[in-house]
Amino acid sequence: MNKPKIVVLGAGYAGLTATRKLAQKLSPEEAEIVLINKHNYHYEATWLHEVAAGTINHNQARYMISDVVNPKRVRLIYDTVVEIKQEEQRVVLENSEVEYDYLVVALGWVTNTFGIKGMEENAFFIQDIDSSRVIREHIEYKFAQYSSGESTDESDLTVLVGGGGFTGIEFVGELAEKIPELCKKYDIPRNKARIINVEAAPSILPVFDDDLVAYAKESLEDRGVEFRIGAAISECTPEGFVVGDDKELIKAGTSVWTGGVMGSPVLEKSGFEVFRGKVNVDPDLRVPGSENVFIIGDCSWTMNQETGKPYPPTGQLATQEGAYVGEALKNLLYGQPLNGFVYIDRGTVASLGFSDGIGNILSGTKLRGKAAAAMKKVVDDRALLTVGGPKALLKKGKFRPF
Repeated sequence: MNKPKIVVLGAGYAGLTATRKLAQKLSPEEAEIVLINKHNYHYEATWLHEVAAGTINHNQARYMISDVVNPKRVRLIYDTVVEIKQEEQRVVLENSEVEYDYLVVALGWVTNTFGIKGMEENAFFIQDIDSSRVIREHIEYKFAQYSSGESTDESDLTVLVGGGGFTGIEFVGELAEKIPELCKKYDIPRNKARIINVEAAPSILPVFDDDLVAYAKESLEDRGVEFRIGAAISECTPEGFVVGDDKELIKAGTSVWTGGVMGSPVLEKSGFEVFRGKVNVDPDLRVPGSENVFIIGDCSWTMNQETGKPYPPTGQLATQEGAYVGEALKNLLYGQPLNGFVYIDRGTVASLGFSDGIGNILSGTKLRGKAAAAMKKVVDDRALLTVGGPKALLKKGKFRPF
């Protein structure tokens, strides 16, 4: 009898956690496990805003997959997924094809520009390690150009950030740390460099209470961040964002869009029914009508059975889904029933720079300032430990004191 072949697509929080759990739960005799990922490394997606601002080195935010997954136990394939042929139980890659008995789709997200004119062509996206490095280098290049006299346009020193959600606000928090350093390095007066956050909604950070949002806004404004709230972006041009009803052009040397994400386009291409770029999955995280395909992480909407609304797409959710799928697949192999996925919300923390933040933890305890920043580092280190294990934590952990 052939042993079943479990194929995991993507080595983000969800996919890597699922793979490691499967390798722990199932012996080589029980199942063949294959992990397919575009790169030979995993990166901490929730740290990318720090890479983009230049407050941490890009190598701190990633580690080699082979360091945390035993290649003798799991077959590692580094290739790009093109399409999933569901009826044939086959995954088409750029350079080969792989058949499966069970499939875990954890291909992550891509940026969603919501069709805003020019955004795709003219803005930068915090999407992966490479795109984040490009932002960091571009910002510094603009400062160097101005300092050398090659540019005399002060707007080149402006960083414009579209989107007041988690990524956008955490990014401007890191910029509030980095921009003064660049001003010092290139001998530019601090008041010439601007950080502007633009958000169409009436408030930033919708997951937090009003008092924490007010604290975050005031803290960032005190460090030079400007906000344009309730200002929709109608266009992104090479010069900047066109915002508001009066179509004002805010000029900037660097325009970054952080205003939305959606699941991998492979989903729609492969014939899955998508809603806003993601698949609505059953309570056991399987595709409706499918026995052997799980979709997890940023590729799926996972419903809170009590509220009927999807859980916010966080690293915490993706990691828990990955762990659940590892257990569920073992049950499936042995004909055991699957219990529905149960999400345990451990709270939410947002950083506002190295030593500041806001958070809700442990059934409503509110944190702000250094206490929240410290908790954020604990959360980041816990994610490292959960997904990558002790080795990843020791190599990449955030142990630096304030």
